[in-house]
Amino acid sequence: MSSTELPSVPPTSVLPKATAVRVAEGERLRSVGLPGVTLAIRSRPPAREGLEPALYVHGLGGSSQNWSALMALLDGVVESEAVDLPGFGDSPPPDDGNYSITAHTRAVIRYLDSTGRGPVHLFGNSLGGAVSTRVAAVRPDLVRTLTLISPALPELRVQRTALPTGLVGLPGVAALFSRFTREWTAEQRVRGVTALCYGDPGRVSPEAFQHAVEELERRMRLPYFWDALTRSTRGLLSAYTLGGQHGLWRQAERVLAPTLLVYGGRDQLVGFRMAARAARTYRDCRLVTLPDAGHVAMMEYPETVATAVRELIAETAPTTETAGG
Repeated sequence: MSSTELPSVPPTSVLPKATAVRVAEGERLRSVGLPGVTLAIRSRPPAREGLEPALYVHGLGGSSQNWSALMALLDGVVESEAVDLPGFGDSPPPDDGNYSITAHTRAVIRYLDSTGRGPVHLFGNSLGGAVSTRVAAVRPDLVRTLTLISPALPELRVQRTALPTGLVGLPGVAALFSRFTREWTAEQRVRGVTALCYGDPGRVSPEAFQHAVEELERRMRLPYFWDALTRSTRGLLSAYTLGGQHGLWRQAERVLAPTLLVYGGRDQLVGFRMAARAARTYRDCRLVTLPDAGHVAMMEYPETVATAVRELIAETAPTTETAGG
């Protein structure tokens, strides 16, 4: 093993059991075993029968908890489930240690195929936006609509504020950063992440901040925490270099599903200027720009995002004549 690589993590079967993951009121959390991965699925009981299914995919370093506020606001509109990608949230690492965009995409597709819930209203933020774009491109039968919040698509001129995050994917950097920040408290780390991801960190309530601190403390006790973060970052950066049919922008062109794009004007990780290019690329597209939002608009402005989603679903709902054949 190279001295610049992170140490391998033990098999899932011998990983220590961490403290319980927080489950908000009205939510359920279950574990689903699939070939090569075990996924934690956060869900809300449907408000009524007959609602169309929705699946939410979080961003780099996030978890299904990032979607709790939006899921609650969409009760009665869709039947919501949010996935913890392998190695994040309450999902253990994948059996093969593969954290590429392709591997994350495969995990989402396997889940949808195994449950037969598709086509779903698919949501993605940041890394989850790249994953969701690829799902919609390669398996259009699984996606009814696509909602992307600050999707992580390749940029020619990356913002300086995003560079430190990208550097985590370089060999040895994560281990170095881990040593350098060993004395940082969870509160300090969460404040740093909040300042990076929110347009206005003041919008985070004290209760939400404390929940984030407790979740980070839990995750940092996991032996694969840095490995999952580093390898997923590396997988995203690798996807940025792909050309041809496998390139993320080329795959965005192939998406057939009606698409809602949400970009924040204060996003420090995905350039706001990318909104115009994305709006030209996705075929059937609606664009919402939030000047004061950062990278996680569904957490900062969940009501605004929920309103746009309701409009998308209402606009694209099959008519009675269409539904009747």
